[in-house]
Amino acid sequence: METWAGLCPGLHLSLGMWVMIAAHTLQHARAEITCASCPSPVQLHQEELQLVMRTDPAEEPNPLKHIRAEFREVGVADQNNVVDDDRDAGVASEDQDVSLNGVSGRKDTNGSRGGSRPGSEKEEQLELKEDAALRRAKRNSPEFTEFSESGWTGRSDANTGSSENKGSLLDGHTQERSDFRWTRDEGRGNNRQDEPKLASSTFALTGDSAHNHAVVYWSGQNSSVILILTKLYDFHIGSVTESTLWRSTDYGSTYERMNDKVGAKTVLSYLYVCPTNKRKIMVLTDPEFESSVLISSDEGASYQKYRLTFYVLSLLFHPTEEDWALAYSHDQKLYSSVDFGRKWQLVHEHVTPTRFYWSVSGLDKEPDLVHMEAHTPDGSVQYITCRAQMCTEANRNYPFSGYIDISSLVVQDDYIFIQVPTSGRATYYVSYKRDSFIQIKLPKYSLPKDLHIVSTDEKQVFAAVQEWNQNDTYNLYLSDTRGIFFTLAMENVKTTRGIGGNQMLDLYEVAGIKGMLIANKRQDNQVKTFITYNKGRDWRLLQAPTTDLEGNDIHCIMPFCSLHLQLQMSENPYLSGTISTKSSAPGIIVATGNIGAELSYNNVGMFISSDAGNSWRQIFEEEHNVWFLDKGGALVAVKQPSVPTKHLWVSFDEGRQWTQHSFSSVPLFVDGVLVEAGAENQIMTFFGHFSHRSEWQLIKIDYKSIFSRRCTEEDYQTWHLHNQGEPCVMGQKQIYMKRRPGNYCMLGKDYSRILSAESCICRAHDFECDYGYERRSDGNCRPAFWFNPSTVSRSCSQGQNYFNSTGYRKVVLNNCTKGVKELYTARKQQCPNRPPKGLVLTTKNGKLTANLGSNVTFLVQLDEGDSIRNNIQLDFGDGTAVSYSNLSWTEEGIKHVYKSAGIFRVTALAENNLGYDTTTLFLHVTCPVEHIQLLAPFVVIRNKEVNITAVVLPSHSRTVTYFWWLGNNTEPVISLDGSISYTFHNEGMHTVTVQVAAANNILQDTKAIAVKEFFKSLLLSFSPNLDEFNPDIPEWRQDVGRVIKKAVLQVSDFPEEQLLVAVFPGIPTAAELFLLPHKNQSEDKKKSEAELEQVSDVIVGALNQNLVEFELKPGVRVIVYNTQLTLAPLVDSIPRHSSSAMLMLLSVVFLGLAVFLIYKFKRKIPWINIYAEVNQEKEQEMIGSVGQGDSTPKITLSEFSTSKELMEKELDARVKRGVGNACESTREIPNCTSV
Repeated sequence: METWAGLCPGLHLSLGMWVMIAAHTLQHARAEITCASCPSPVQLHQEELQLVMRTDPAEEPNPLKHIRAEFREVGVADQNNVVDDDRDAGVASEDQDVSLNGVSGRKDTNGSRGGSRPGSEKEEQLELKEDAALRRAKRNSPEFTEFSESGWTGRSDANTGSSENKGSLLDGHTQERSDFRWTRDEGRGNNRQDEPKLASSTFALTGDSAHNHAVVYWSGQNSSVILILTKLYDFHIGSVTESTLWRSTDYGSTYERMNDKVGAKTVLSYLYVCPTNKRKIMVLTDPEFESSVLISSDEGASYQKYRLTFYVLSLLFHPTEEDWALAYSHDQKLYSSVDFGRKWQLVHEHVTPTRFYWSVSGLDKEPDLVHMEAHTPDGSVQYITCRAQMCTEANRNYPFSGYIDISSLVVQDDYIFIQVPTSGRATYYVSYKRDSFIQIKLPKYSLPKDLHIVSTDEKQVFAAVQEWNQNDTYNLYLSDTRGIFFTLAMENVKTTRGIGGNQMLDLYEVAGIKGMLIANKRQDNQVKTFITYNKGRDWRLLQAPTTDLEGNDIHCIMPFCSLHLQLQMSENPYLSGTISTKSSAPGIIVATGNIGAELSYNNVGMFISSDAGNSWRQIFEEEHNVWFLDKGGALVAVKQPSVPTKHLWVSFDEGRQWTQHSFSSVPLFVDGVLVEAGAENQIMTFFGHFSHRSEWQLIKIDYKSIFSRRCTEEDYQTWHLHNQGEPCVMGQKQIYMKRRPGNYCMLGKDYSRILSAESCICRAHDFECDYGYERRSDGNCRPAFWFNPSTVSRSCSQGQNYFNSTGYRKVVLNNCTKGVKELYTARKQQCPNRPPKGLVLTTKNGKLTANLGSNVTFLVQLDEGDSIRNNIQLDFGDGTAVSYSNLSWTEEGIKHVYKSAGIFRVTALAENNLGYDTTTLFLHVTCPVEHIQLLAPFVVIRNKEVNITAVVLPSHSRTVTYFWWLGNNTEPVISLDGSISYTFHNEGMHTVTVQVAAANNILQDTKAIAVKEFFKSLLLSFSPNLDEFNPDIPEWRQDVGRVIKKAVLQVSDFPEEQLLVAVFPGIPTAAELFLLPHKNQSEDKKKSEAELEQVSDVIVGALNQNLVEFELKPGVRVIVYNTQLTLAPLVDSIPRHSSSAMLMLLSVVFLGLAVFLIYKFKRKIPWINIYAEVNQEKEQEMIGSVGQGDSTPKITLSEFSTSKELMEKELDARVKRGVGNACESTREIPNCTSV
């Protein structure tokens, strides 16, 4: 997971701008799960872009120089790939992108994350590899920093134009276009002869025309100092060969060359500004020449040089202590300094790049605590915390005792995320406010193959999940406050891949209005733009404008036609992008889009909304860069930089009219614009060049002259936030203060944005579905088919209370009161007294093998039952046993040391006065087999031999040993064959357990078999729509089997305990229904057979009439059918076909004879057997039934497919569906580290 550092409170603005003449060639980097703050498009996969400098100007097709610009947190390091761009020059990018290789997130404003990436210019090919276009996750958020007199109040904006401009997005579709109409009638623009001229000054960086890389830093809003570092990067040797440091003390009017102050021959690579004291600056030299750090305490006026013993790859400053910093070296060592880089001390070795964080204020006790991810000598990865200057082995803590996946640690806001190594499926854990880690709960069958933390602010987690059946879309999920239980907010959110391979989620959070999101959703092979005002509880399309720029009517009727917006990031962060909002201008949204049936990138225009997306107007017929001036009181627009320009356009009435202003006497190729660098000055800085041969030009523009006066109270008006006339948004009526459109006055710095916020009466739209519930077509939340709402937490003890969900939960941060709140809020109920159920015994590391003499920790868990009132017994299988009065004593695990090698049967027992439950684990005291599947019959006949097979996937070339526990035997049967025959002599349920050992790898599977004297079965098939939702895993088959059983019971009076359903693996989905005799009716066999036959006829009749059906999910109803085989006619009435008929007749005779022989002597043929799944708590496989013999009722399944054929079909299905491994599912679900 990658971190893009953002501005912390009290920090001052620093800007990094890279300017390069380059041709782009792609170089792939490790793709990781990433997170950007929600208003920015979420960057899902990041790759690097290598830039190659063109030395011959003739090779340059376009004189436009490519600019690399970043907003950065002053001194806070950017947590990116091992290399960074020049944002690292000490000022972290304000967007924070943290990838967990499975989970990603953005840093808390109170804490700090892993460092900015100065980059190894030699080994890592410097930061120039990645162009500005790759930083596509810098969409602005309402909580980003805004300028104020006292300093930064939040995170800085990713928009290069404005520190408050929320949502810097651009898709990069820039091209030359004809001039457009600036106003809706010809008389509204200024004539050329009387257009106003803005006060401006131009400074050329003389002598640096050969430099292809420039970084610009503005220290802060109360400082007039600007620093510019220009460099010549040689792509052939992969290093910086020249550098120049420039310094201005008058907001950029003039600059002084500083090379003599740092050393005439010193080559500089990166520059950092302290986030808590802007006067302190740290500059790194290029390690190809020397490894040193230059320190200044007077805003870069003078420097002191200190030698370093290591090469710095990244830096991370402390969020509150100005002299504390962490440095990450090229050899994966983490160092700390408490004197602003003069001395460094080793913290830890083998630290994962970008996975180190400073403490978070208010959550961590010690301010110098460091969170990091480090590697053990055997290659495993652990989460470690320690104090920066006291990180000896004795002082280290391990908040998560087990191992975690590499690059999976994320410390962000109130949350810590990790991913735990698992076989086949990704498992995520979260710690909320430093509590113990708890497994994240997504809907049971989301089965994520890719997951991203979109944001963690606003007291909940937004996560984008790519599920097992998705390729280019993601589902958006929202959590509860603790970040544990996630519910679906939107399906199939579109992603966009940038030129560098970055995959961005088309999701934008509108600044200044909480709960308001805009997303592009793929629906019926079309992409449409939707908007929500209550955090995804309800979505709707955007209403298109009623007229165009000419005033002509637009006939666009929803849902067939609507407005669609582009939600991609700009290739150049100093350009505004395709959508912009600002917290100080609530309700104003400026975006690039189109009108029609779906999103298009052709025939686009610029649109604006002044009422938070309720209505829209078109402002331009082609794409422009638009920024907010004067805290959002005015808008400034500049054409796309494909051609030089010397004009800009300003609007004071929310885009209704535009006035043209000249800022330069010579047309400029605009590479980027810095808008509103300070609160008390009205200065814009244009970066660019007059031609591709000229020096870099910095044009300082003072736009104060466009305002006539300061705003007074009469210049403001109130604006009521609403959603299509509904005044209650997020449970309250909000009234904002806005400047009256058209008033040419300058906003005061202290004007109030929200005038009042009054709570509303709670209604249904203030509540979303709780975990395990789905919204049906009638708008109500009902339990999903896999969820049991009656389950009570095992921590619920008799005499205590628990909250029983109503199926709804209040939208986080919704402020409604009363109304239906009590109806929808979870109800407090007393904990019932329950027998123990669902006892699970595992080892702490999840393995079934241990080294002799090692400490083995066993974990005992109970799904249901009173953990306080259950007695727990654990038999280690070596003659030692322990007993606990309740389950709470075992929370940290039960440790035991085995003193002899062997295979030990470890048994756990939980019991109380209402019942008991037991489970067994077989531990080998000696690298897991990837997958084992036990194929066993679901129902067998007593005293009839049955074959049981264990299938190992993938097959191993080395010898595999099979250990079989049959029935209640305590000693295993050991074989080298994957099949074994066994006869069950007693009726009832029998357990079969098999373990497969290959070298030191062991896996286990368990099945339960029902043994009966006789039974009746029916083959079932289903309507084709069920296959679309079949992930082909055991849990799904078990849950669907339970639903089928419930549906069958509705059409018959057969006892539930005598009816079993087995769903077969593979697609198309099929199942077998078993009718079992009552346990006391085995004596009267004929009567029981007649009863089963009668019930069978009733069920068959219902199946034939399509009376058996169930609802899989809202809007998806599945019909259950009776599967029958129909033979072709034996005789053809046409004479010329008599020979064919005779041939067919003979074939049928031989076929019947073969079936009879197989049926009669199948137990003599080792591979002839049929399998079925047992309906148990554990994850079981199901195949079918076993035949019964001549004296038993006819079993239809035994006449169709042998077990070998079934296995071959299943393997073929796995191959066709792209799975060649041993995973249980037919679709491989990779964990997030394999992104």
